[in-house]
Amino acid sequence: MNEETEGPNSSGAVDKVADTIIRGIRSGVFVPGQHLVEPDLMQRIGISRGSLREALKHLSVAGIVTLNRFRGAYIAALDQKTTLDLLDVLEPHARLAARLAAQHCDSKDKRQAIQAAVAAVEEANRSLNRAHYLEQRRNFYTVLIDIGGNRELERAMPLNRADLFRAQAETRKTEKQRQRHLSGYAKVAKAVTEQNVAAADRAIQSHFAGTRQTIREMPEDSFQGIVP
Repeated sequence: MNEETEGPNSSGAVDKVADTIIRGIRSGVFVPGQHLVEPDLMQRIGISRGSLREALKHLSVAGIVTLNRFRGAYIAALDQKTTLDLLDVLEPHARLAARLAAQHCDSKDKRQAIQAAVAAVEEANRSLNRAHYLEQRRNFYTVLIDIGGNRELERAMPLNRADLFRAQAETRKTEKQRQRHLSGYAKVAKAVTEQNVAAADRAIQSHFAGTRQTIREMPEDSFQGIVP
């Protein structure tokens, strides 16, 4: 590839790299702690080395990758405390999204949208397709935000960062833990469709409590990753 064809600030480079890496984390192509090989990424994405490195700097600021001066870029790996801290940040945003969705779920189209979102999560779980399951979990929150109508929530919620702990946790969960987590989406959707704001808030609170319980129950090596 001719590196002169793209400068480090090429339009869309960060989005291309972010999309490739986030989707790779969900699918298992990339795992927390994995070393990112620059030539492979350049070929996969079709960008120059300068554009790639600039994009990786942005992803480092966002907490998706870790940059090591001498060893390059790695997919960020979250330890248990960092995961719990992230949940503390994510929960109030998710509760606001659920409350707003319940307030504004005032049409058949909106009710169908949240019902379809939870059905997609459940179907993805049954299919045992990890990438699809993680994608649909992310989409569930996107639908909540869309119904609620506050576009700034999507900017504020650390959903890409949340994909990291989801990827780390998913392969280590017991079936009981997986079903406990799965049931939370249906409870939130029910409260939203009924326009029960208090119940939607409680459902998210309970959902996050269950997630924290799972994180605390998981083996310590679930959070080690491959440390650069």
